[in-house]
Amino acid sequence: MTNSFWRLIGNLRRYKLNVGLNIFSNILTAVFTALSAPVVIPFFQILLGTEDLVLERPDFSEGISDLLPLLQYEFSQMILESRENALFYACLIIVVVFFLKNVFLYLSMVFMAPVRNGITRDLRNQIFGKILNLPLSFFSEERKGDMMSRMSSDVQEIESSILNVLVVVFREPLIIIGSLAFMFYISAKLTIFVFILILFTGVVIGGLGKTLKKTSNIVQTKLGTLVSMTEEALSGLRIIKGFNAENYQSDKFGEENNEYRSILTRLLWRRDLASPLSEFLGILTAAVLLWYGSHLVFDGELDATTFLSFFLAFFNVINPAKAFSKAYYNIQKGIAALNRVEEVIFAEEAIKDAPDAKPVDGFRESVEYKNVSFAYNEIDGSVVRNIDINIPKGKVIALVGASGSGKSTLVDLLPRFYDIEQGEITIDGTNIKKFQLKSLRALMGIVSQEAILFNDTIYNNIVFGMEGVTEEEVIKAAKIAHAHEFILQTENGYQTNIGDRGNKLSGGQRQRITIARAILKNPD
Repeated sequence: MTNSFWRLIGNLRRYKLNVGLNIFSNILTAVFTALSAPVVIPFFQILLGTEDLVLERPDFSEGISDLLPLLQYEFSQMILESRENALFYACLIIVVVFFLKNVFLYLSMVFMAPVRNGITRDLRNQIFGKILNLPLSFFSEERKGDMMSRMSSDVQEIESSILNVLVVVFREPLIIIGSLAFMFYISAKLTIFVFILILFTGVVIGGLGKTLKKTSNIVQTKLGTLVSMTEEALSGLRIIKGFNAENYQSDKFGEENNEYRSILTRLLWRRDLASPLSEFLGILTAAVLLWYGSHLVFDGELDATTFLSFFLAFFNVINPAKAFSKAYYNIQKGIAALNRVEEVIFAEEAIKDAPDAKPVDGFRESVEYKNVSFAYNEIDGSVVRNIDINIPKGKVIALVGASGSGKSTLVDLLPRFYDIEQGEITIDGTNIKKFQLKSLRALMGIVSQEAILFNDTIYNNIVFGMEGVTEEEVIKAAKIAHAHEFILQTENGYQTNIGDRGNKLSGGQRQRITIARAILKNPD
C-alpha cells in the first residue's frame, strides 16, 4: 500500500468511538462465523448416527478445559432421552449462531457508515479550503473542470473504492484467523495444505491487480478532461453559438469521450475479472481439498463428520478471502483517485506570509512600483518589465495600453495574487511582502473587468465576506453604486437570488452590484 493509503487510514483517529464499536462488532462477527462450522458437528453426528456419547459427568477439576466435555455430556443426555429433541436443539443452536453472526455483521456496517461519510466530507473540505488558499498561478496550469472532477468524482471514487471496503479490510482477516484456528485444531496437516493453495490463488490475483492502479489513474484524468470541457462549454455558450462552432465542440468532446469509454471498458474488464477468477480458484482449491481430505478419511486419519465441519470452516475462509481480493482491486483503483486528490491537498502554497510578517493598519502616503518585472511562465517571457510607478494617496490613476500589455497584471500584483520576480512594490515605503496577506488585501476593494457574482441573494453578494455590516450600510452602498432602484424592482428585493454567476441580472446590473460590494468594504 502507498503512503497515501495510510494517510487516509490515519483519518480514522477522528472517529475513535465508531471505529472502536466497529472493531468490537467485527470481533464478535468473526467469533460467531468461526463457531458456525463446529456447531454443525452434533447435527451431522445425529444424522449419521456416529455420535460419541459421554456418559460420565466431568467434575470440573481441571477448570475451563472441562467445559467441552461437560457440553458433550449434556448433549449425550439429550440424545439418550430423545434423538428428535437433541436434533431440534442442534438445529436451534445453528440458527442462534448464524443470527448473532449477522446481527453483529450489520452493526459493524452501521458503525462504519458515519466514518466513511465523515472522511469523505473531510476530504472535500480539505480540497475546497486548499483551492481557496492556492495562488492564482496554480490555476493557470490546471483546468477548472479537472479541479471540479477531483472534488466530485475522485472523492466519490475514494469513498466507493477504499472507504466502502474498510469494513471488509477490518472484518475479514478476523474471520479468516478464527476459521483457520479451528481448522488447525482439527488437522494441522490438512490446514497447511489448504494454506499453500490459498497462497497460490493470492499470488495470481495480486499479479492481476498491479495494472489496475495505473489504468485507474488514466481513467480519472480523462474524466477530469471531460468535466473541464463541459465547464468550458457552459461558460462559453454565447461564443460557441456566435461562431457556429457547435459541431466543432461536439466532435472534440466526442473524441475525448470515446477515449474515456475505451479506457474505462478495459479497466472494468480487469476489475470484473476479480470475482469470477477468485471464485474459480476457490472452487479449484475446494475440489483439491475434497480429494486430499477424502483420502485422510479413507486412511482413518480423520472421521467423516469432522472433515465435513472442516470443509465448512474452509468456506468460511474462502468467502472472506474472495471479498478481500475484491477489496484489494477496489483499493488499487481508489488509490489512483486518492493520488489526484492529494496533488491538490499537498500542493505548495507559493504565496504565503513571511515568518516575520506584520499587519498593515492603513494606507497613508503612496503605493510605489520599483523596477517591477513579472512573467507568468518562462516560455512566454515577461508580461511587464522594469516598471516604475508612484501612486500618491487620493489620486486617480488610469493604466492605458493595448490588450495584453499587462494592465490587469500590474493591478493583480498589488494584492499579491502573483509574486514578482524582480523589483518590489511598497505601501508607505514598506515592501508588501512584509505584510500579512489578509491585512494587505483588507486595504483594497476590487471591481474586476468581469463582474464576479455568486449564486446567492443580492444582499449576501454585496456583504460578501464582511462581518458586522448593518442593512442600512448595505442600502447606502447600493444607492451610491446606483443599484438600489433596480434591486427594489426584483422579486424579493435585496433577498432575491441572482442565480449562477448572477445570470438573472443584466451585465450592467451585475457590474453595479460589484461596485456596491467594493464601496461597502470602504477600502483605504
